[in-house]
Amino acid sequence: MADKNNNQNNNKMSYEEAGRKGGEKTAQNHDKEFFQEIGEKGGQATKENHDKEFYQEIGEKGGKANRDNNKNNN
Repeated sequence: MADKNNNQNNNKMSYEEAGRKGGEKTAQNHDKEFFQEIGEKGGQATKENHDKEFYQEIGEKGGKANRDNNKNNN
């Protein structure tokens, strides 16, 4: 709420609003294949910059989050 009031006072856009608008415009201008391609590029870059332990750690975090969600939903 404070960001919206602040934006009205000085006509500046918050980072959140700029990101949202940029994302919406990108989605309008590009198709599914574009997003698949940039996802693959990002995945390749991540693979090149991180080791096995990185993937083990994020896998454990994901597994823990799923367990916690399943406990809360039952």
